[in-house]
Amino acid sequence: MAHINVDENLPGIRSLMAFCPATAAPMGELANLLLRSNEGLSMADRELIATHVSYLNDCFYCQQSHGAIAVCYLGGNTDLVEQVKKDYAHAEISDKLKALLSIAASVQKGGKFVTTQQIEAAKELGATDRDIHDTVLIAAAFCMFNRYVDGLASNTPSDLSSYPLRAQQIAEKGYGNHIFSNRQPVPENKEIK
Repeated sequence: MAHINVDENLPGIRSLMAFCPATAAPMGELANLLLRSNEGLSMADRELIATHVSYLNDCFYCQQSHGAIAVCYLGGNTDLVEQVKKDYAHAEISDKLKALLSIAASVQKGGKFVTTQQIEAAKELGATDRDIHDTVLIAAAFCMFNRYVDGLASNTPSDLSSYPLRAQQIAEKGYGNHIFSNRQPVPENKEIK
């Protein structure tokens, strides 16, 4: 049960956004700017960074939500997403993305944990200043989003079958008002809980 009076039919951050649309609008816009671009990093890379940081922050809702969105962009490759969450160094991803995930993991600990060596290593592997900028901002933003979701104890569905349905909507339509104004999609033969 959430710490504040929210619509329990809207899981995770969605209930918090519905509770306060004034903050939801800029947060949704930030999510779109950070995660819905293929400039430099792909949308899959961006969601993998968000997923990994959410995993490090132990935010179940966000790691499941953004992991499911990454799966949409990766043609259903759930195993890859799980490996990136838990052990990206051995995942079948580019060395450049591994270097960027290292930076994101440092940001998750605190901004001053990012080292010059990490930045240089990422650049040697082809990361641009924009890639590094976006990685740091995604990681920082997800620390905020994760703490928002968990700090208010928002409803976190344990039924993993609900996450892919919402993920597909986000992959198709992006982040926005439909996230908190529409009911959660329901897997066939299931009821909303």
